[in-house]
Amino acid sequence: LTREQEKLERALGGIKEMGGLPDIIFVIDTNKEDIAVAEANKLGIPVVGVIDSNSDPAGITYPIPGNDDAIRAISTYCNLVADAVLDGLSASLSSKGVDLGADENAGGPIEDAAEAAAEAPAEQAVPDAAAEAPAEGEEATPAS
Repeated sequence: LTREQEKLERALGGIKEMGGLPDIIFVIDTNKEDIAVAEANKLGIPVVGVIDSNSDPAGITYPIPGNDDAIRAISTYCNLVADAVLDGLSASLSSKGVDLGADENAGGPIEDAAEAAAEAPAEQAVPDAAAEAPAEGEEATPAS
C-alpha cells in the first residue's frame, strides 16, 4: 500500500501543487500526449503543439510544424517557449509598474525557474514550460 502511494505521488505530485487550471499547455509529442490534448480540449484550454509529419493537428489550437523526435529540436522548442514566457512575464510586470531592478537580476524567481527548466531534461522541461505558460504564454508562444 505504501509503495502504491509513493508511485501515485511520483506520477501525480505536480498536479497537487497547481493552483488551478492552466491558461494554455505546450505539448511536444502530440501523438504520445493525446490524452493531455483531449483533456485540454474538453476543458477549453488552448494547446500549443509541435506537429510532426506523423501527427494529427486536430485539437491543436496553435500548431508548430517541426520535428518532435530529435533531442536538440525538443531542447530548442523548450528554450524558446521558456524565453517567451519570461518575456511575457517581464512585460506584464513592467506594464503594472513593478520595478524589475538591474539587468542581472531582472526576473529574480522568474529567472530561477527558467534556469531550472533549461537545466532539466527535455521531458521535464516541457511540463515546466506548460506550468509557467499561463501568465503570458498565449500571446508570446505563437510568435515563436
